Amino acid sequence: MGQRSSGEELPPFTIPISCSWDETHFGKMGSYYINRTFFFDVHPPLGKMLIGLAGYLSGYDGTFPFQKPGDRYEQHNYMGMRGFCAFLGSCLVPFAYLTVLELSKSLPAALLTAFILIFDTGCITLSQYILLDPILMFFLTGAVLSMVKCNSCADRPFSASWWFWLSLTGVNLAGAMGVKFVGLFVVLFVGLNTISDLWGLLGDLSLSLVVFGKHLLARVLCLILLPLALYMTVFAVHFTVLNKSGPGDGFFSSAFQSQLIGNNLHNVSIPEHLAYGSVVTMKNLRMAGGYLHSHWHLYPEGVGARQQQVTAYLHKDLNNLWIIKKRYSDTDCTADVKRFSQLMVALASFQLDLSDPSSPVEFVRHGDIIRLEHKETSRNLHSHRHEAPLTKKHFQVTGYGINGTGDSNDFWRIEVMSRKAEKLIKVLRSQVQLTHVATGCILGSSGKTLPKWGWEQVEVTCTPYLKKSPNSLWNFEDHINPKLPNISLDVLKPSFAEILLESHMVMIRGNSGLKPKDNEVTSKPWHWPINYQGLRFSGVNETDYRVYLLGNPVIWWLNLVTIGLYLLIAVSTAVALKRGVQLTSELKGITWDTLLKFCAGLLSPSTTARKVYGAGFLALFLLIVYSFYLFHPLSYGMIGPMASDPSSPMAGLRWMDSWEF
Repeated sequence: MGQRSSGEELPPFTIPISCSWDETHFGKMGSYYINRTFFFDVHPPLGKMLIGLAGYLSGYDGTFPFQKPGDRYEQHNYMGMRGFCAFLGSCLVPFAYLTVLELSKSLPAALLTAFILIFDTGCITLSQYILLDPILMFFLTGAVLSMVKCNSCADRPFSASWWFWLSLTGVNLAGAMGVKFVGLFVVLFVGLNTISDLWGLLGDLSLSLVVFGKHLLARVLCLILLPLALYMTVFAVHFTVLNKSGPGDGFFSSAFQSQLIGNNLHNVSIPEHLAYGSVVTMKNLRMAGGYLHSHWHLYPEGVGARQQQVTAYLHKDLNNLWIIKKRYSDTDCTADVKRFSQLMVALASFQLDLSDPSSPVEFVRHGDIIRLEHKETSRNLHSHRHEAPLTKKHFQVTGYGINGTGDSNDFWRIEVMSRKAEKLIKVLRSQVQLTHVATGCILGSSGKTLPKWGWEQVEVTCTPYLKKSPNSLWNFEDHINPKLPNISLDVLKPSFAEILLESHMVMIRGNSGLKPKDNEVTSKPWHWPINYQGLRFSGVNETDYRVYLLGNPVIWWLNLVTIGLYLLIAVSTAVALKRGVQLTSELKGITWDTLLKFCAGLLSPSTTARKVYGAGFLALFLLIVYSFYLFHPLSYGMIGPMASDPSSPMAGLRWMDSWEF
């Protein structure tokens, strides 16, 4: 059966010789592993790591850019990665066959299951490209098969085969979770089966509590501790391999970035504690929150006060630099020329004191009221009750003043947001919140992208809603102060546990923040069970080699009918048992196998009954094969007129207007 599935799926995986659909993502991530370049993705790393390993072992050098669908691979060796995914996808057939055979002891039921998977165009399409789906399905079906095999060894507990299948179940659970978080569903499934199994053992009075305890400990070891250990090992390998700075740096904390070769924080020494007069950059802790940034451009007319823009910028830039200064008294903030001159003199002497190495250093402490002066423009970080550009319920944040002279709306209270009471502010490690003294609002990044007048940078606002969130938390990254001793950032190196926790927080935030882009094809949950809408994998025009993801309609719609039949059979069986009817042991297997046996049984156990069963099974098989014959070009590729053209050979197969092949 495995050879048959490989024969159906492996030959076409080299076509098209161009990048298809999400190969732009997962192929590129495989390249990152080969080049050891750090990146970020919303899924755990195992699937991409295996793709990269397959590419490396098959001679791919990691240089193809994977920029957009349709880019030709040319001389790049992509076949190893596609072949690896195709092999794992072909394993679904023997896994499903063995699972159903073990559960039903019915060869026809197991064969029917295999035929359904072999001739489903959706499974074939997903299995022949560089995607996470065949890898995920491999571990999902592997976990179910291992669980079923372990259950079959229930009469031989603690035997070698029992331990093997129980351990293999745990390995597959770790694999499923390590590819995508939807692997949690098979974890839940195996968990419920384990609870049911243990509950039955607890009620077996022939077992002592000591033996029951051994059963419990065996399952804790193989189904909890082993998967957790393997899952964490995957992340350990991930962070060890990806040790070079890359496009994923900005999603992670500054402390983590300092460990990446090529990052500007790698192997540098900076002062540990924040002091007045320090030049700093501030990084927002929300995913892709960016650095606090300003530039000479003003907010346009009609967008709050026409003052200097303050934004969050995702890249390193001189306009990210700010100077930490003390607050000045309100009497120094008038437009009076005399007091302005006095303030200039005071500021000049203050600057001289800062440059004097003999002057004392004053550290910034939790609860201090400070000013942040933009180094390039000498304007203060400022807020007022004008509404923000995009988030209308928040206040606008601007750059205000001349040469550091502004007003009382430039004052911010700095607070360390941690469980431990910290008086001094630590660079990279302390998470701080800036509260505007005059209005009580909190400085934060909304995550919204400004229009072109804001250079499509991220909006910074001051929120009056006092809620702790990553949007309103910041840390200091770059820190320049010649009066302070430097320390190596190795001292601030996060532990593996901290990195593991941070990576999961970033992935969770990334998944929760996923939203369809403008003009992006989307589908609703009810679309997939009824095969309402497919997806273009490659090609758009008549001259293109087009592959279209769509499940075999006959198989998918038979699934819906089968669900109804199963419910009918289950209710009928429950009623029959309640009425004391004795059912034969043959009424087991997948739904159609059971239904055919039931119909044959009505004709009495005779040659006729066997012929009815065989004819029904053959008709179902031929229907599946013929439907595959009709729709197989969707998986293996089409060239020529679109199905909307009457001259297209696929014209009569566009049974739903939503199918766009």
